[in-house]
Amino acid sequence: MEIVWYGLSCFRLTERGMASVVTDPYSPQVGLQSLKLRADVVTVSHDAPGHNYIKAVKGARKIITGPGEYEVGGVFITGLSMKPGRSKSENATPNTMYLFDFDGVTVAHLGDLAHVPSQAQIENLGAVNIALIPVGGGSALSPSQAAEVLSLIEPSVVIPMHYRTSKEKVDLAGVEGFLSQMGLSDLEALPSLKVSKSGLGEETQVVLLQPQVKDG
Repeated sequence: MEIVWYGLSCFRLTERGMASVVTDPYSPQVGLQSLKLRADVVTVSHDAPGHNYIKAVKGARKIITGPGEYEVGGVFITGLSMKPGRSKSENATPNTMYLFDFDGVTVAHLGDLAHVPSQAQIENLGAVNIALIPVGGGSALSPSQAAEVLSLIEPSVVIPMHYRTSKEKVDLAGVEGFLSQMGLSDLEALPSLKVSKSGLGEETQVVLLQPQVKDG
């Protein structure tokens, strides 16, 4: 399958012969160039301009905006509500985490996750091959929290998202703090990630992607 990143939390996931998915399309008001994408499925983690601009995606047969189990074009999608525990703020923004199963390759999109999930929430995810995780702080995980979440999920591949790259009008840090937490420094960013189940390793690998939409 191929994973392409467009900035913030927006990705396009494709696999030959299966439905294509776009996650969290953003509005031009966040400071990045307008998205012009096509996909069979659009998922929205929560209702905010950086995540819910579904009109940027043409051709969608299914728009998913909350928890549930879905199957579209051979892709199995599970939406899980990720509410913080009682000790956390009860006013926290609702967030849906999505697990996509592309014929045995599982991709978890953590949306705007802002807390370290409970053990029960982690177990509900099941096995995760690829984790798309926010790392820039703001309304979502800080670099240290992101590293802690990954130690619980133990994916084969980690792709950081929701961090500052250029002219985002969002209060976010860059990716450097997260890389430091993971014991990394210089990583070459790739235009996309192409991966198969047989190519997934046992050790967690961090992959940086180049956002494929230029800033406005």
